[in-house]
Amino acid sequence: MTGTTPIKAAGTSSSRRLFAFNGGFYTQHRLRRILHLAGYDLRLGWPKPDDQIAIWGQSPTSGRGHIVAAKTGASPLFFEDAFLRSVRPARVSKEPPIGLFIDNQCPHFDPSKPSDLETLLATHPLDDSALLNRARAAVARLREAHLTKYSGVDPTLPAPAPGYVLVIDQTRGDASVTASGANDARFREMLVMAQEEHPGCPVIIKTHPETAQGQRLGYYGPEDANHRVTLCTDPISPWTLFEGAVGVYTVSSQMGFEAIFAGHKPRIFGKPFYAGWGLTADEDPVPRRQRILTRAQLFAAAMILYPVWYDPCRDQLCSLEDAIDQFEAQTRTWREDQFGWNAHGMRLWKRKPLQKVFGSVKPMVFDKPTSDRPAMVWASKNGPEGATRVEDGFLRSRGLGAELVPPLSLVCDDLGIYYDPSRESRLEHLIAQRADLRLDQHHRAEDLVARLRKLGLSKYNLGGALPDLPEGRKILVPGQVEDDASILAGTDALRTNRALLEAARRANPTARVLYKPHPDVEAGLRQGHIPDAEDFADMVLDHADMAQLLEQVDEVWTMTSLTGFEALLRGVKVVTLGTPFYAGWGLTDDRGTIPQRRNAQPDLAGLVHATLIDYPRYFDPVSGLPCPVETAIERLATGDIPHPGAFNRLLSKLQGRFASYQSLWR
Repeated sequence: MTGTTPIKAAGTSSSRRLFAFNGGFYTQHRLRRILHLAGYDLRLGWPKPDDQIAIWGQSPTSGRGHIVAAKTGASPLFFEDAFLRSVRPARVSKEPPIGLFIDNQCPHFDPSKPSDLETLLATHPLDDSALLNRARAAVARLREAHLTKYSGVDPTLPAPAPGYVLVIDQTRGDASVTASGANDARFREMLVMAQEEHPGCPVIIKTHPETAQGQRLGYYGPEDANHRVTLCTDPISPWTLFEGAVGVYTVSSQMGFEAIFAGHKPRIFGKPFYAGWGLTADEDPVPRRQRILTRAQLFAAAMILYPVWYDPCRDQLCSLEDAIDQFEAQTRTWREDQFGWNAHGMRLWKRKPLQKVFGSVKPMVFDKPTSDRPAMVWASKNGPEGATRVEDGFLRSRGLGAELVPPLSLVCDDLGIYYDPSRESRLEHLIAQRADLRLDQHHRAEDLVARLRKLGLSKYNLGGALPDLPEGRKILVPGQVEDDASILAGTDALRTNRALLEAARRANPTARVLYKPHPDVEAGLRQGHIPDAEDFADMVLDHADMAQLLEQVDEVWTMTSLTGFEALLRGVKVVTLGTPFYAGWGLTDDRGTIPQRRNAQPDLAGLVHATLIDYPRYFDPVSGLPCPVETAIERLATGDIPHPGAFNRLLSKLQGRFASYQSLWR
């Protein structure tokens, strides 16, 4: 989703000269790139009075910049990580940030004078309804996806029984703590007051992630635990912890900022940027902060107007919404892959692409007889009980899977698999959950459909000329691979392309029936050819572009083909004779057997959100990073995708010719 925040032009002749006396500005590629895109010309040397000096917060090296600024008259420019930074802390993983704060006055956490952020909060009208709606939508997204500054948390971990007081620890000597004038005694005072102000309530001290992982000391430790006070070192999501808390106490932690949007009025013992606006109970107020703000206004200033966000896949500055899209994709990958996978039923050619998608956090292993890792299996193969099943996604590639073209999207299902209606799948759950969408989710799904139609995208994106079609009511019958798992699992008696074509013709004797063979069948790689298709169809459309074709037909008859879903995206009536994943939700004319559990009534946007946004995982072959669906669409549209070499093409032909020996390639 593209926001409306203005983005600075990169690398123009008006770029400001910037000098730094902290080596990180020169050695960290991501930091240099964001600076360049934001219009700064980072240089080595000695600045002039009209230049700027980059200073990282209140780091140990920041004093150098202040000294040079005093000697030269150059203006200091202050940098800090934005509030959505990375999956894990930089000290743990060396992950670069996805956003920066760039402030002309001082770091945002320094209350000694107004920062650019404080000035925004104090003086900006913050009354634009579109801006505030964006803020509310973004808060809902962060909460739903359990995103926080370091999002390497486990949303499945439960919080303690409700009714506790949450006290937030910070790393000892943190710059925001020091700037607030706080120290060890202040943290002691906070812990005492949390107990006195909530008599009888248990107290949970949330340990900072860097402390929990042994990187830095906090202000609290095991010696502070007793019959009433407990240390929480597990990676429980802050959003989960907020739900059961009756009070939140912090000195200056970002978790205090997040607590506001979880409905709390946190008790503040420092002077963080979010204190003083009527949304916190301040022990030590900042007198100049007198304005009363709403939660949406605070969020809009701090998360939309103030930061500079960066999209590492597109290599460009972006809106907060685009940054959340990317951050959510990277977070999901870490959460699902952090323990590594023991994969089963994966053909040899698939292993390298799978390793890129699922092995970036911890390399995959294949077909280990025993392992303490979670098991993964290709959906149509046999694997260990309870294994997560994997299959190609619905926006797959520019080229066929049977030609060994790696996919840009894969689906992982911990319950079943989307094409098997005999048991629940994770996709079914997601579709039911999306029967009610927030307005921002509805807009994102609608925008996605519009882009797919405008760009003419489908699963394989093979292109091909479209001949002139006959006049009259046109019914498209898409052929399928007849031994495909979706046919075997999702149909009753009608299981062949010929039977499907005959059924469509019998039911529609006066219509123009168009038959489109499956691309794998056209290529001679899979089963399903109809030698006498012309006897039942008015036209047989070999090698025609599916996306163009769907824009010109009135109806689609299918067993379980994804073409039915793609037709729904284009407003085409769909008749199903099997049980595809998109049947049974009130959007199709279903002639097959529909499971009774499919009783939700999502609209098309809800079906699209579940199917194309929530369910698949997307991989950007250019940056090598997980990505959102919008980035995958751009790659498919531009063709900026590596293609298999001659060996893979030869292997695909052999695979099709010697289908009975496919097990050799596992």
